[in-house]
Amino acid sequence: MYETEQDDPVPQGELNMQITAMPRETNGFGDIYGGWLVAQMDLAGTAMASRIAAGRVATVAIERMVFLVPVAVGSQLSFYTQVMEVGRSSIQLLVEVWDRDPLSSQRRKVTEAQFVFVAIDAHGRTHPLPVRS
Repeated sequence: MYETEQDDPVPQGELNMQITAMPRETNGFGDIYGGWLVAQMDLAGTAMASRIAAGRVATVAIERMVFLVPVAVGSQLSFYTQVMEVGRSSIQLLVEVWDRDPLSSQRRKVTEAQFVFVAIDAHGRTHPLPVRS
């Protein structure tokens, strides 16, 4: 369920990264590029997945991505990650992005997507995740 369906949405998961949208990341209308935002989401997800894998991971899929609102230059973006499923070598995370308008301090959900990562060794081959206690 998307957070816009709730009356008072709140971020889900753990805060993994914060960044301010700068002019170089925007189009001619002053809104940030969607591709740049996806790359930042991948960085936040990789940070969480690599902790779980205790090492290197690779992104293998991005599922169910929806942009809910445009993001203006200067917005302070917060990236939250939540573990959805851990398999033998894969990790599925929900990554949410929230922004805070620097002038009004109003918070809103920008987007979310499910990212799938796999643990890989030094040669780029998939390997099992460490045993979790």
